[in-house]
Amino acid sequence: MKKNDVLSKIRTNFTKQVQSDQTLKNAYLLVHSDKHEIHLKMAEGNGADGPLHEDQPNYLASVGKLYTSTLTGILHDEGSLSFDDAMRDHLDDDFYADLHVLEGENHTASIKIHHLLNHTSGLYDCFWPMVDKIIHDQKTTMSVKDVLRWGKENKKPDFKPGEGFSYTDTNYYLLGLIIEKVTGMSLPEALRHHIFEPLGMKHSHMLHHDRPMEESDYPIADFLIRGVNLTPVEAYGTIDFGGGCVVSTLEEQLTFMRALKENRLLREETFTRMKNDTRRFSVGIAYGYGIMSFVTVPVLMPKRFNMWGHPGVTGAFSFYHPTLDTYVIGTFNNADYANKGVRFALFKVINLLLKLK
Repeated sequence: MKKNDVLSKIRTNFTKQVQSDQTLKNAYLLVHSDKHEIHLKMAEGNGADGPLHEDQPNYLASVGKLYTSTLTGILHDEGSLSFDDAMRDHLDDDFYADLHVLEGENHTASIKIHHLLNHTSGLYDCFWPMVDKIIHDQKTTMSVKDVLRWGKENKKPDFKPGEGFSYTDTNYYLLGLIIEKVTGMSLPEALRHHIFEPLGMKHSHMLHHDRPMEESDYPIADFLIRGVNLTPVEAYGTIDFGGGCVVSTLEEQLTFMRALKENRLLREETFTRMKNDTRRFSVGIAYGYGIMSFVTVPVLMPKRFNMWGHPGVTGAFSFYHPTLDTYVIGTFNNADYANKGVRFALFKVINLLLKLK
């Protein structure tokens, strides 16, 4: 297919996807390829409360894990920490001493930073119970320690550190706290110092934690979880923290992904380890250090779909496809699209781009 025909079909697919679903208030898409000279950027919506614009900042959900893991990698490269350090080397407060107690045996001291990064710590997930809490009481206040305390008192670990895989934001809460301890900065300050400022990401920041270096002309786009607009709920910033609290624009997400791919943020060997030290997330999907990769599984996940990046619960996605040398970035800003967002990126965008002549 000719490039103009492919791009026209992508535009049509995106518009139809949004306009056919009245639960979608706003959605955003960026497709960029230097190789194919493509830069397609779109915004679509159904009754958005505020201005709808393709340069509007969006909450990234778990795409933000890429930022937390990259910042951890930067500190690894600087020698401030090592992926192989025990978590307790950097979080020595008694509060953290018994986070992982399984069948009466305390395994907390065995948790290493790489266990947190690729979700092999065995720790429980606190995210969804906390989402339920703030949906029912949107004025609640809590700290990250409050969230972890709830986890210690109400949840049990799934397995011993290193002996399984369980995706949980709790790991990334702890990584955020380690970053704060190592840098002497708050997590939003560390992100700004190490990533946003060097890359000129002037509209990027952490939701309800700080403000961007330069205010956007547009408000943060609303995002819905279980049908509730959680954009203005301050407690949501606490329960997401290092698990995905970043707000950014499509263009600035592209800036970050390009810098990551081009080894301008991390040493090549560091990025290689982060991408390749994986565990099985699901069929055809491997999970490294905050990096999700689609890998070849005959018939189920053909090689042509191989790409890396990260999705988010709100239907957010940020992926790089090496063969096409193409970035596909966007969000549907609705948790009903947690899986449908990735499927759209794969089958409605990448699948079309693969037909380029």
